[in-house]
Amino acid sequence: MNKMKKSIGYIVALGVICLTLTKVSAQERYFDERYIYSQAFLSPVLINPAAAGFEGNHNILLNYRNTWSSFDGSPKTVTVAYDGKLIDRVGIGALLMQDNYGSLRTSKAQLSFTYGITSTKNDVRFGLSTEFIQHGLNNRDADDAIFDPNDLTVLARRNGIQFFDVSVGAYGVYDGKFTYGLALPSLISSRLTSGSSSSINRELGFIFQAGYRLDEIGNGINLEPSIIFKKLNGVPTHVDLNLKASFLDDKFTGGLSYTVGGDKRLGFLLGFKIETVKLYYTYNVSTQQFQDYNNGAHEFSLKFSFGKSRLDSNL
Repeated sequence: MNKMKKSIGYIVALGVICLTLTKVSAQERYFDERYIYSQAFLSPVLINPAAAGFEGNHNILLNYRNTWSSFDGSPKTVTVAYDGKLIDRVGIGALLMQDNYGSLRTSKAQLSFTYGITSTKNDVRFGLSTEFIQHGLNNRDADDAIFDPNDLTVLARRNGIQFFDVSVGAYGVYDGKFTYGLALPSLISSRLTSGSSSSINRELGFIFQAGYRLDEIGNGINLEPSIIFKKLNGVPTHVDLNLKASFLDDKFTGGLSYTVGGDKRLGFLLGFKIETVKLYYTYNVSTQQFQDYNNGAHEFSLKFSFGKSRLDSNL
């Protein structure tokens, strides 16, 4: 029975990868990488360029996600990001990401700039990011003996396909409690080929997020419900519903998330804060049939902060 379940699992995964490869051939890019993260409500710099430098201090973020854990060739994503204040009202951010999905690899380098406008009640920041993205084959799989070295399609995928994208966004906090954001990812996208570029026609995508912080609802507990609506290229439209609870001046964090749309998944969040270091862990399980053949998704975030944050008075 176990062998049969494992075999069925491989068939399901193969079908997913075949569909993905079909999208690669038809659309050049097989997904918008911003859909990956389940902890974007904790670290909006992962999905919105305007969030860079918003806190006013300096932050270094390490994020790792393993989707379909325990399954061979499961998607694994590593992200390293920095954001901070450059000068008054101006922020900067940088991000490096690599995602391995079966035989496919996506690499991304991003540089963001933001400008903030502050009033008595509202604090909003507008951002722009330039991004270099490459899709190709994993080196291990590209060197595998089953590949024909004379196959032009394989050689092209092995060398990779590069894109230069420009994304814009806005992110803010109203009255110190209501957070909101809107990002237009890959608003401008060009494929880079032999020193020239060609525009890529694609449907406009967007990410909308909103949240509200309820302080001291009882026994030192703070609650923060939030929502993230994602309509992205190569990814089914979906909505993340999140609820974060923090205790003892945000030293401990717990939460739940539920995703509806292309996939239905339930997530559980645990986290803690020690001085200027935050660690978060999320475990996701899906309601889809493929959940029977893997151990769910695991996501970790480690965040280091230094310098004085102008949001301390609001937290």
